[in-house]
Amino acid sequence: MNRLTDIQHFKSEFFKALAHPMRIRILEVLSEGDRNVNELQNILGSEGSAVSQQLAVLRNKNVVSTIKDGTSVIYSLRDPLIKDLLAVAKQIFDNHLVDAISLLEGIRNEQ
Repeated sequence: MNRLTDIQHFKSEFFKALAHPMRIRILEVLSEGDRNVNELQNILGSEGSAVSQQLAVLRNKNVVSTIKDGTSVIYSLRDPLIKDLLAVAKQIFDNHLVDAISLLEGIRNEQ
């Protein structure tokens, strides 16, 4: 593979790792600080197996990193820029929402 193909492959795999609502939520929580599985379960209001399964995907794709703290495993964002990426995604969503609201208001005003 050449360098351009390597970068495209990395991006593809990275975005696949983000392609689940719970994984996005986990990353949002981790962007506020490191957490163990129990803390994530409580914050997400989800059972352990679901959270652990999604954390495994994020870990395997090198999106989160772990450190052992006694009997607990602490999860953190591997790259702090992920927090910025999530903020940009929210801005894009907000822009789409504003466009949709404007469109609906225009339709309503025509009626």
